[in-house]
Amino acid sequence: MTVSSRRVLLIATLTAAVLVGFVAVQNLTPSSIYYLTPSEARQQAIPPGQAVRLGGLVLAGTLAYDPTSRLLLFSIGDGTTSVAVVGRGAPPALLREGAGAVVEGAFADDGTFRAVTVLAKHNERYAPPSPGATPRDRTVP
Repeated sequence: MTVSSRRVLLIATLTAAVLVGFVAVQNLTPSSIYYLTPSEARQQAIPPGQAVRLGGLVLAGTLAYDPTSRLLLFSIGDGTTSVAVVGRGAPPALLREGAGAVVEGAFADDGTFRAVTVLAKHNERYAPPSPGATPRDRTVP
């Protein structure tokens, strides 16, 4: 193989690698999960109707769910700013006051956040049950 053919092969390989990397980054960017805190959303002046994800802690005394109308109400905060969230549907099992939550939706004209999706975050600690013990959340058949 001559020096010039090696150069052509090297350039073609590098070009292919760059193209593969570019396509991978373009396809993975929309699926990356990122959310704004309520303070960041306020600073960026997110306009009503623009789809966004918000994340924060469910504030104490704000979680309310009406099973008849399936209306879910709560507020999330980041220690500085809080946002009232209105959603429809049953809350996730892990959603509770003081726990983390990520909501997807948009701000309404009145400043409330209209959630389309509510995701409860959990901590990373895992404690298996003691040997021979039945987990507390196990249902009886």
